[in-house]
Amino acid sequence: MTFRLSAVASALTLAGILPMIAQTASAETAEADLSGLERITILGSVAAVDELPGSGYYMNAEELARFDFTDIHRALAQVPGVYVLEEDGYGLRANIGMRGTGTSRSDKITVMEDGVLAAPAPYASPAAYYFPTFGRIQALEVIKGGASVAYGPRTTGGVLNLVSRAIPTTDIAGQLQAAAGSDGYGKMHGWVGGSSDRFGAVIEGYRQQADGFKELPNGADTGFYKNDFLMKAAALLDAAGNHRLHIKLKYSDEESDETYLGLTAADYEATPYRRYGASQLDQMTTEHRQYQLGYDWTLRSGSTLRATAYRNEFGRNWYKVSSVNGESLGGGAEAIASAFDANPQGNLELNVKANNRTYVSEGVQAQFEQALGAHRLVVGARVHEDAMDRFQWNDLWQLNANYSTQLLNAGVPGTDSNRIDSAEATAVFGQVFLNFGDLNIDAGLRYEDIDTLRRDWGKTNPGRDTTPTQRANSTSEVLPAIGLTYRLTDGLVLLGGVQKGFAPAAPGNTEQENEESVNWEVGARYRSGAVSGEVIGFLSDYDNMHGNCTAAQGCDLNAIDTQFNAGEVRVQGLELLGEYAISLAQSELVLGASATFTDSEFKNSFNSNLGTWGSVAAGDELPYQADTQYQLSARYLVGAWELNAQARYVGDMRTQAGQGDPDAAQRIDARTVVDLTLTYAIDQQQQVRAGIDNAFDETYMVTRTNGGIQVGKPRTAFVQYNYRF
Repeated sequence: MTFRLSAVASALTLAGILPMIAQTASAETAEADLSGLERITILGSVAAVDELPGSGYYMNAEELARFDFTDIHRALAQVPGVYVLEEDGYGLRANIGMRGTGTSRSDKITVMEDGVLAAPAPYASPAAYYFPTFGRIQALEVIKGGASVAYGPRTTGGVLNLVSRAIPTTDIAGQLQAAAGSDGYGKMHGWVGGSSDRFGAVIEGYRQQADGFKELPNGADTGFYKNDFLMKAAALLDAAGNHRLHIKLKYSDEESDETYLGLTAADYEATPYRRYGASQLDQMTTEHRQYQLGYDWTLRSGSTLRATAYRNEFGRNWYKVSSVNGESLGGGAEAIASAFDANPQGNLELNVKANNRTYVSEGVQAQFEQALGAHRLVVGARVHEDAMDRFQWNDLWQLNANYSTQLLNAGVPGTDSNRIDSAEATAVFGQVFLNFGDLNIDAGLRYEDIDTLRRDWGKTNPGRDTTPTQRANSTSEVLPAIGLTYRLTDGLVLLGGVQKGFAPAAPGNTEQENEESVNWEVGARYRSGAVSGEVIGFLSDYDNMHGNCTAAQGCDLNAIDTQFNAGEVRVQGLELLGEYAISLAQSELVLGASATFTDSEFKNSFNSNLGTWGSVAAGDELPYQADTQYQLSARYLVGAWELNAQARYVGDMRTQAGQGDPDAAQRIDARTVVDLTLTYAIDQQQQVRAGIDNAFDETYMVTRTNGGIQVGKPRTAFVQYNYRF
């Protein structure tokens, strides 16, 4: 892809002029400081959240290590205002939403790793079938409200930033983890790195696998493996450490035997962890590469400039059954597959689709920060391009009574879906942080200019040797935000803010209408000694809400990648967070809690082909969003021992838009899931940890998005050894 020269020139001009202005201020030259090689966080600490003029959450390495979660859904359960939809039980496909945005494939929030957009094609096709390997992440940051204005393109719900391994500042440091557990679970994770006076580097390797907790009639695995490798290097280019260069390279691949073919209600009640033989060919294969080059400049005035060039490449093929004997998933396929397994006679015809796609996302971004006495100015720009290339086909298989398979007809690549969706975007933002003693004001403005293009060669031209049909769209948007905090007492801070929320229209949006909203929040934050707490009320008032038609949503296959406009929607709620630490004679007990209460309403009546919306009447509630969810945690430390417990409650959810109490076929019942870990520190370098996920073996449904029922992970146990030097 070739960047638009005018946009690049604008970004480079912005990045070049501001430091020249700042250089007019004088300051002593700082000595080299390797600890400043990486500035990859947004918040950077728990303490920084207290000063945020809006809702935020920072989860550091220590907090992440308490449960050693490798599933992002389980970790986010303690963050209020965040909604997750489990799918495979291991967190391989992340479904995350914030403040009523919807959860499917995390396509309605901004997901980043180290401040760089992480979705395979965040503008052209934001559905995140790739998600950073959570087991190697060192910190997690969530920002909602006006403070997220710097991190578009999707600003309605909020931002999730995942922080990767930092380069150690000591001569050498490292860690080795080895874990084994239920259902063939295994994990190997290691890293080593260090720094000299002018240079630092770290390398990291990660392998996770499992045989799976579901059972196929032929006994085949229903699990996965995932590999992830990371390398970072950084150097001070001058003795004073004012110029810093850093590079990041990452590679990952995955093979997972996952399916969209769920169970009938009767089979779920009888044998919830089975899988139908009709799904035995289903498998996802992925490969991801990331390249980043960054430059930091600390000016004499103390201001900083950070510029990053990045490129992400992602390829995946989810080879999965899409119909059984001609009946689609959710349209009769489950019943046919169930009847065959109950009495395997004759054969079944399986249409298995190769959902083959490649993605590219690349860009250059720069951010300049200048202190102005007690105040601070931050401006930035990003020039970005991304694309998704769909080149899919269907194979016809026969499943025999002995569960052997025979290929009846091999499809031709490019004869199912054959198109490229692409986007070019330029974004500029500015924020000013004003301090007037106890009052802090954060005012921001973001500008997005986006061009999208869909080129479709249809299903009869796999060679792409004729002119495709094209649909182009251009849009630009100015997005203001303002937030404030007022310190009423030493421990009590009041906060509030308002912002304009935005998500760009996708190439598949026929009317080319952007998602727009006005988002309000108001609340209070308290921290004093062993007690901390937060209460925030929010209101998201949509002029237009998007609904994205994907296979993950159980959408009509003929409408895949269509984007629907729901018009006016209102989502409001309350977020609560608290912690209390109790110091005992020889030990410490820390109690925590969080809760989210949500109310939502469509303001218009309309029909859609989106499976989770269906036919909508004004007054209907949004689907797949529990009205109530909360989390309780306890941490007990005594000597070399540490016990952690977490209970997560998710209330009833409807699976289609509607009002009143949904019937059983359109409901996911409430559940409470408890996780436990026990850690023993052998010495300062070694730990042994044992854990149980879903300790009380709760059987629960997680989704009906494709018609059939998918089940959550049952009780599983693991033991892990950690060595750190």
